[in-house]
Amino acid sequence: MPILNDILVIALEQAVAAPFTSCKLAQAGARVIKIERETGDFARAYDHVVQGESAYFVWLNRGKQSLVLDIKQSQDSDLLHRMLAHADVFLQNLAPGAAGRAGFGSDELRRGCNRLITCDISGYGDSGPYAQMKAYDNLLQGETGLLAVTGTPDAPAKVGVSLADIGAGLHAYAAILEALIVREKTGQGTAIKISLFDCLADWMSVPYLHQVYGGKAPPRSGTHHASIAPYGCYRVRDGRQVMIGIQNEREWRRFCEDVLQMSEVATHEIFISNSLRVDHRDQLDAIIDSVFAQLSLVEVIERLRGASIAYARMNSVEELANHPQLQTTTVDTPSGSIKLPASPLPFRNDIDERVPELGEHTEAIRNEFGG
Repeated sequence: MPILNDILVIALEQAVAAPFTSCKLAQAGARVIKIERETGDFARAYDHVVQGESAYFVWLNRGKQSLVLDIKQSQDSDLLHRMLAHADVFLQNLAPGAAGRAGFGSDELRRGCNRLITCDISGYGDSGPYAQMKAYDNLLQGETGLLAVTGTPDAPAKVGVSLADIGAGLHAYAAILEALIVREKTGQGTAIKISLFDCLADWMSVPYLHQVYGGKAPPRSGTHHASIAPYGCYRVRDGRQVMIGIQNEREWRRFCEDVLQMSEVATHEIFISNSLRVDHRDQLDAIIDSVFAQLSLVEVIERLRGASIAYARMNSVEELANHPQLQTTTVDTPSGSIKLPASPLPFRNDIDERVPELGEHTEAIRNEFGG
């Protein structure tokens, strides 16, 4: 039986962060009713690459019901209030203050039903000088300093996926599950507030600590690790690239002896500790490049495997799509069946993960809740 089969989630959501959270709840068996405006969640129109559907939308909105409402209209507002009287979780990520102005602020809702769990996802939280600012993923990557430590020495680069949104969505999912456990013990719901800024700031703790206590942030280092060497990407004879990661001195010695086949490098005075190797990364990389340039990818991998050195190929997205380790799941969309990477969570719930059409469930839900 699905773990959350008796949980009703009302999601007044858009874009990525909150839909990520409610998608995970739906995959755990919760009934998720997604509230959309007449024009739909704008993520439906981000692109049309998946047989005419948006890649973002089909990824994040499986297993939900779509209900079109205009919560500024009294009839629809009343219907949403009636639905919330039966709900376990209310999730929203509208613009700052929008839910409250419409009569759906979390404090007000919980005064009417103290068992309700509310979760507000915002850019900067509901207090402080930035509380009213709009915030999108790429903007938060800049504001939190993530771009300052990502990219090459010559130029910053954004992370290639919606990291701030995904981070907030994951934290919200975990917090809701914790709140459900608390309610089981106490009978009381919880008001959860998650900000994208806080989530990325937490993940920036190592650069923060380097800055505050070491006097400078880690430099942008491309595919190389800023604090460990050798740990990064190297080109081999046939033009392919392989990534390696050395985590301790034992591995460093094996790497020099069995992969580079230059045991004297391991004990060279400028390479005898990780800190020294980082300080002399250019000289170290020159040695590694000179060896790898004479070997094919297959030959380098054979040496790395023989020495039990961690490695990975620098794959393209096409290679991910055909990766032998990749597990996929089939999902029905309004435009037909598609394949997606399978959920990494261990539970396999027998649930319908179909992606809903806009307003597909409006009539049935209105009838159910007297609207």
